Amino acid sequence: MVNAQLITTANNLEGYKITQHLGVIRGITVRSRSIFGNFAGGLQSLFGGRLSIYVSLCEKTREEAFQHMIEHANERGANAIINMRYDANEVMNGITEVLTYGTAVVVEKI
Repeated sequence: MVNAQLITTANNLEGYKITQHLGVIRGITVRSRSIFGNFAGGLQSLFGGRLSIYVSLCEKTREEAFQHMIEHANERGANAIINMRYDANEVMNGITEVLTYGTAVVVEKI
């Protein structure tokens, strides 16, 4: 089972030896803003500064994609993930895809 402390954007984990590469894993989610969220976000944008409505939506979306990636790695039998990345694309106006991906690996403590 993947431990959150064993997820990195680096090519290796210091203090661990990679014993097996299990391939690319990913987590994806697609979200849209609600009418309420768009209205509240629009009001916040009138005053400038941090748009907390959208920050909250983005954080929840990234976390959901991240958890799906971990599930995919666990299905492969990994206990760590290296080269982890996020990507986001607008599918259509107001609908965003967030993808989290990396390499599932098995590691042993050195």
